[in-house]
Amino acid sequence: MTKIGVFPAAGGLGTSIINHLHKLKLTSDLILIARKPDSLAEFTRAGATVRRADYDDPATLRGVFDGVDVLMLISYASFEIEYRVEAHKRAIDAARSSGVKHIFYSSLAFAGDLEQTSVAHVMGAHLRTEQYLAGLPDITYTAIREGLYSESYPIYTSWFDIHNPADEIAIPHSGDGPGVAWAKRDELGEATAKLVAHYAKKSEGFPYLNRVLLLSGPRVISLKETVDLLGQAVGKPLRIREISVDEYVALPQHGTKHTYHGIDLSREWASAWDAIRLGETAVMTPLLREILGREPESFETTVNNLSASK
Repeated sequence: MTKIGVFPAAGGLGTSIINHLHKLKLTSDLILIARKPDSLAEFTRAGATVRRADYDDPATLRGVFDGVDVLMLISYASFEIEYRVEAHKRAIDAARSSGVKHIFYSSLAFAGDLEQTSVAHVMGAHLRTEQYLAGLPDITYTAIREGLYSESYPIYTSWFDIHNPADEIAIPHSGDGPGVAWAKRDELGEATAKLVAHYAKKSEGFPYLNRVLLLSGPRVISLKETVDLLGQAVGKPLRIREISVDEYVALPQHGTKHTYHGIDLSREWASAWDAIRLGETAVMTPLLREILGREPESFETTVNNLSASK
């Protein structure tokens, strides 16, 4: 039977993918690899194999993918470029050394309609990882550009807190123009799991071999409408106050939110609004709906549910 590896088997998207592979009755075929394997005890009891590895500890990657046929590689949790790309390459090369045949990679839905360039700093490592996978002669791949999570709206709305809402949202963007095809994270996890399962059950003729895919939400919503919908969810009017990138970088809360390995990347992060302004996140495809077999959940439904939760 085809063995499916998931690394790292943690975090929001990883947990969703694992849960949906479990629902697809593939648990006994799973090799789950995480920094804290004890957190996966329920899957061990259900028949999955659990191993330890950590992107930040390269020695742990040696041999950890042994026996894996197809690997779901979830991107390193950062938006740096150089360190992140090297972390991905180490994991990919370790998978190759272990004889993995195919890698699914969780990319991101910037760069428009499957384009190879982006002004968004956060997309830099993804593009380079996609290019690295495409250039390997001994392994096949599928890069899935996961839609911007509906649940990630705080990153694009100056860390708006739906349970302690401010009156205005200060960002370097007017809110007008092209928007975002927001997608619910768990539905992205479900669709990704179904793609992995499809390959695992029948790799021959897999339609997405050596391809980059885009999973998007059901409609494009401008940032102004995004903020209006957040206001409706919390029951108060909200407005965007457009500020300069310099003003954004100077906001006190952003230094800690955007600091990675001791470096403040607030200015680099602000390039995401440039990408939104250029329409990079305003591309819709029917693929998420087709894979799910239903209409994806709307942004307003997701945020209303988040607002109602405590």
